[in-house]
Amino acid sequence: KMKAFQTICRQLRSSKGFSVEPTTRVDFSTSSYSCSRKKKVNPYEEVDQGRYSDLVQSVLSSRGLAQTPESLFEEDNLLYGPVSKCKPPKQDEAAKVPGNWCPLFNPEKSMKPNATSTPTIPLRIPLQRNTIPSVTKVLQQTMTSEQIFYLERWKQRMILELGEDGFAEYSSNIFLQGKRFHKALESILSPQGDLKERDENLESGYVESVQHILKDVSGVRALESAVQHETLKYVGLLDCVAEYQGKLCVIDWKTSEKPKPYIRNTFDNPLQVVAYVGAINNDANYSFQVQCGLIVVAYKDGSPAHPHFMDTELCSQYWAKWLLRLEEYTKKEKNQNIQKPD
Repeated sequence: KMKAFQTICRQLRSSKGFSVEPTTRVDFSTSSYSCSRKKKVNPYEEVDQGRYSDLVQSVLSSRGLAQTPESLFEEDNLLYGPVSKCKPPKQDEAAKVPGNWCPLFNPEKSMKPNATSTPTIPLRIPLQRNTIPSVTKVLQQTMTSEQIFYLERWKQRMILELGEDGFAEYSSNIFLQGKRFHKALESILSPQGDLKERDENLESGYVESVQHILKDVSGVRALESAVQHETLKYVGLLDCVAEYQGKLCVIDWKTSEKPKPYIRNTFDNPLQVVAYVGAINNDANYSFQVQCGLIVVAYKDGSPAHPHFMDTELCSQYWAKWLLRLEEYTKKEKNQNIQKPD
């Protein structure tokens, strides 16, 4: 059989019409990708265009709105979601009690001033510059790292948008607007205010913004007046002490480019107000005692201002926080004095 097979093979090779061509090599693969390739998808087609249109427009626009710390918070929430804390506060930190405890209210002063102690002309005690720290300085020196971060980021964003000189001019304008607003309110609330000046002030958007608040303000006791806490040793310059809806308050006038409908939007302003309340109650220059506070946020476009009333209970809560900040400031000052060479 083998010989017959070899004979047939020799005959086939010798045949003229027969030839063997190499066949094309065919590879087989178990991968579905090699059998049928999918069309490439543009990742940007899957982006929610409507959701990010405002963000793209603000980035591309050469004249975007000025960023504020509040708008940066909202932008971060949109892009990255709400901030989640890594670790919950420890129990002892959450219930921290100030070591420099001092009562907010003075038991030696009457809660209801009599007619002789109520001044017909608002007090205007000038602020004496000395070594005693001011309320503003204490709050600035004890800001949290988070507050410092967002404030600095807002500043850098404004400098990128306006330039160094533009940002300096913007800051100066904001300061001047606030100063004029306070001057206008002082003229309106003072019994010696010039009537012509009052009429001119009514044209201001900020003054227009607080008109509905001023209707509830009466019995002004102090305007742009200095206070000093004789026990805790700090000073300040308050805006106004008057009755608001029948309750005697320390009133703090604020201006804002963005609505602040909640007291939490005012950052450290409640601490500033309650620090003034405690100082008045422990300052011999003031015969009366204050139990409440009021923060009024006015707007340049004349839209109604937001009033944030602080009752006795809320003032007491913020008083404890203020004492902690004051205690922190005192410790920092002591540490800096120790590190200074003689």
